[in-house]
Amino acid sequence: MAVNRIRTPCIGVCSTVFGDTVCRGCRRFSHEVVNWNAYTDEQKTIVWKRLDLLLTQVVDNYFIVHNATLLAEQMDFQNLRYQPQLSPQGWIPELLKAAGRQTIPYDRFGLQPLASAKDIPPRQLYEQISLECHALSQAHYDRSYARPVRLVAELTEHAAREKGLI
Repeated sequence: MAVNRIRTPCIGVCSTVFGDTVCRGCRRFSHEVVNWNAYTDEQKTIVWKRLDLLLTQVVDNYFIVHNATLLAEQMDFQNLRYQPQLSPQGWIPELLKAAGRQTIPYDRFGLQPLASAKDIPPRQLYEQISLECHALSQAHYDRSYARPVRLVAELTEHAAREKGLI
């Protein structure tokens, strides 16, 4: 019996081992990288959804996906790996990365580049999208998990007062 497991977003370029709070490869938070194997399927799905939303937000600034089926067929034909957990916009960076400096006939992939993507080589566009996605992920981490030192000090003092320690 085959087990249908939720795959890891890891692409083998983990920067959290060097102290980054957001991985530059898969864009997961460091605690998600560390705890991934202990996560439930629901927790993994939540992580995938966040990654997809952030990636879609960035890619939508560069492309319109007119035909997701054609995009998937062409990705398969070109033997390009893409994550089925992601929306079609999430597959586009893999296409750009694989093309390098070669021109991509976007219409054959069911894509329409927007003005912001025109005249930019695919590899450069891939790097730009990657940087923007990482910046969004970092901002999300900072907003959701990072706490200013002042706030932590205030919370610690408040807890100590409640317990009568000060």
